[in-house]
Amino acid sequence: MHRLSFMHRLSSCVLAATFILGAAKAAHARRSVLVDGARLHGTNGMNVGPDGKLYIASFLGSEIAAVNRNSGAIVSRLDASDGVDGPDDLTFGPDGSLYWTSLMTGNVVRRSPSGGLTQQYVAPGANPITFSDTGRLFVALDFLGDALYELDPDLSDPPRLIASNLGFLNGMDWGPDGRLYGPIWTQGRVVSIDVDSCTGAVDPDVECDIETVADGFFIPAAVKFDGLGRLHAVDQSGEVVRIDVATGDTEVLAVLPPGLDNLAIDAQNNLYVSSATDGFVVRIKPNGQTRTLLPGGMILPGGVAVVNDGGAESVYVADLASLREFDGDTGDQLNVTRSFLGASEFHSPATVSADGSSLILSAWFASVVQVYDPATDTVLETHHDFASPLNAVRFQGDLVVAELGATPGAARVVRRTAGGLTTIAPMTVPSGLAVSGGDLWAADWATGAVLQLASGGVTLSPPFEVAAGLDQPEGLAVDLDGTLLVVESGRRRLVRIDPSTGATSVVARRLQVGLDAGTGMVPTLAISSVAVGASGAIYVTGDKGNVLYRF
Repeated sequence: MHRLSFMHRLSSCVLAATFILGAAKAAHARRSVLVDGARLHGTNGMNVGPDGKLYIASFLGSEIAAVNRNSGAIVSRLDASDGVDGPDDLTFGPDGSLYWTSLMTGNVVRRSPSGGLTQQYVAPGANPITFSDTGRLFVALDFLGDALYELDPDLSDPPRLIASNLGFLNGMDWGPDGRLYGPIWTQGRVVSIDVDSCTGAVDPDVECDIETVADGFFIPAAVKFDGLGRLHAVDQSGEVVRIDVATGDTEVLAVLPPGLDNLAIDAQNNLYVSSATDGFVVRIKPNGQTRTLLPGGMILPGGVAVVNDGGAESVYVADLASLREFDGDTGDQLNVTRSFLGASEFHSPATVSADGSSLILSAWFASVVQVYDPATDTVLETHHDFASPLNAVRFQGDLVVAELGATPGAARVVRRTAGGLTTIAPMTVPSGLAVSGGDLWAADWATGAVLQLASGGVTLSPPFEVAAGLDQPEGLAVDLDGTLLVVESGRRRLVRIDPSTGATSVVARRLQVGLDAGTGMVPTLAISSVAVGASGAIYVTGDKGNVLYRF
């Protein structure tokens, strides 16, 4: 063969190979995001602003988004740099000022049309907020408190207590008859209140003019009147209903996925419904036609676990308000199990790990660790003896839990045996846990260390430092070759560690991880986690971007 001809063919082969490899690499890059979740970290209180945009509070995301009501595009956001911290509800004042409540801090914040901020402390649990037709401002407490207040719209004069122990008065609205309407979360009913009849006493049934408007709800979350004076309500069950105030009769307008949180109504009497668990916003027209304005999905993906089922990989993601199961190959959602803030025995999971065919769930919000069988939808074990558990795995038949603790300095990795709880190692903020046979590792989010806590079934005292200098390490897993994988959220990357040498290498960069925690949350918020399937596929959750990666 002529040398030039050979070189030409060789060059062609190299170019072809380069193209094929480049295409494969591009396909891999596209394939790395297996599941895209919701655009917001849950959608909570909403209202239409003077500019015609739909304003949405996101409690978990610590932001307020302004959305185009026609396209669904998020056109602007207010976040921590704008003084937003765990907003749960919002409203607009007569002068166009935006007001919102901060559930954990107990503050009510006012943003004037010029952008100036004023805030006033009311009490922890500050949640629903609304104005009367005459410009009076009302705020109620939920979950962390239980009361109704009237506030000075300038947030200057002290809040006036109207009533206590209502049963969690939630998303409320002022009625055309001059009464305050709202759902009682714990009692399955919607009530109206003559706010001037109340004295602030502990027993509102005695000291307040409170009337039941409608009852029989599962967990009523919010009410709003439309421009025709008709009352509407959303139920956590997924029902959107219209209530006849005179008779208490209800008409179901739509049935949406469970976990509804609030609603808003525009000048054309279109309803907008939000979801705390899925993060969607659905518009319902007066004729009953529905349209998804913001798509839903994962709102705070944390723990991830892989279970093999006949060769197929099911990937489970702890999404705080729910446990989601995805097809490990296609990313299709196969199932979702939801929690309703203690309304069922299944608690809101922040992390999940595989335990044979079962799953171990940890919920720092409820301070509970559970063993759950997804095949039968059954909670097999429930343990309440952990203080803010951040993660949990099975190790040599026992539960091992990364426990933040109830007081500063109490954080540890603890083992639950038949004899009780035993501290394996004190830590600053324990996050990721990984197990391989008799070996146990843990990551410390605060110190940046990865530690080996046990070797060959024997607890190491002190623990052996495998790696140091990581920036907020979170999820931890053992790869098929015995190396460790850790999500380094502070640097937004997935890192591989050789446990025998401590040598590190980067597996993936620019991950959408590291969502900042709001006030009152655990510092890790959702632990962006990593798990390895039998196929060798590596699955990583991205809490900031609401994504599930596959590498």
